[in-house]
Amino acid sequence: MSQHDKPLTLLGDLTAADFLANYWQQKPLLIRGAIPDFVSPIEPDELAGLACEPGVEARLVEEKGPDSAWQVSHGPFDEATFERLPEGHWSLLVQAVDHYVPSIAALMDEFDFLPRWRLDDIMISYAPPGGSVGPHIDQYDVFLLQASGHRRWQLGGKQADDAPIIQGIDLRILETFDVEPDSDWTLAPGDMLYLPPGWAHHGVSQTDDCMTISVGFRAPSADESITSYADYLGEQLPASKRYSDAGMQPARQTGELDDAAIERMRQFMLQTLDNPEQIAQWFGRVMTQPKYMDQVVPLDTPMEEAALVEHLKSGEPLFHMPGSRFAWRSDAGGTTLFVDGDGHPCAEALAQRVADTEPMYEEVLELKGAAALLTHLVNSGSLGFMGEEDEE
Repeated sequence: MSQHDKPLTLLGDLTAADFLANYWQQKPLLIRGAIPDFVSPIEPDELAGLACEPGVEARLVEEKGPDSAWQVSHGPFDEATFERLPEGHWSLLVQAVDHYVPSIAALMDEFDFLPRWRLDDIMISYAPPGGSVGPHIDQYDVFLLQASGHRRWQLGGKQADDAPIIQGIDLRILETFDVEPDSDWTLAPGDMLYLPPGWAHHGVSQTDDCMTISVGFRAPSADESITSYADYLGEQLPASKRYSDAGMQPARQTGELDDAAIERMRQFMLQTLDNPEQIAQWFGRVMTQPKYMDQVVPLDTPMEEAALVEHLKSGEPLFHMPGSRFAWRSDAGGTTLFVDGDGHPCAEALAQRVADTEPMYEEVLELKGAAALLTHLVNSGSLGFMGEEDEE
């Protein structure tokens, strides 16, 4: 039995294969006790403290705001902001908490039946009674894990892309929201709700300690993908590669764009774009780009390869830095390790090991090319020794 054929408590005793075949990107799934006896790794006060830190992406949503309904403010906040808030009907949302709190980052390991490069970040929301962000849809998959307190969730079915939203506010709240039958639940700590993209949902806090952990996923739009790939490919194409029309027939009408010309151009573009090796190289780079580019910080003073080897041999583990993203691919052209938007050709065994989230110890040096690659990734800010003064 492979690991993906085992029933998972996280998925309500479904196997990963069953979940992906029948629910993923298709329909919601409520899982009671997805993580039994779950205790939140973070308290509401800690979340509020994080929202006061510069550089942390945080939003405050007030249904009955001092200036307008559904007022949205952006962090960093201060204590005075929280002190003026009413007893209910507001929400604090903090993005990418996994970048700052290791115990939150560890939750990503629960979802290892999905490719790590597909996960985006973990957002956490706190709300006193009545707090919500209104009924809305997301354009990505999300697992909503109740961390503490209770939240009531109502679902309104899959919506069209152009579903009407309330105008004049900084939130995409649906104009109409009709609760589907048997889609009204209150979640307790450890309960989880999976929602595919485009599914209307409305979550309202029921208690004064309501915190919800949202595990979100990365799905580039067609617009982003085509533009990004064209830019990547364009940097490598020679200026001599141009539209050609050898063998064409004499023009029938001056100025006419005939079907043959359009087809020649279509084939020229499709043949240029349809390059599986280049698509793989682009995709690996785009799916490992950090959520926040300024979070991957190169060392001020580069580390020498000998120093890296010495650190590892002395027993110091090497970690993925918070916010860094890794993936790898092998094809006919060899193996590439993708890290934070760059590609590094290397041996497959080394790529697999470095992309693994487990800390690396001295034995990693036995892999071909390890010392040089690891030194480069430490210097670029993607890997680090915890406690290094150079990481400031």
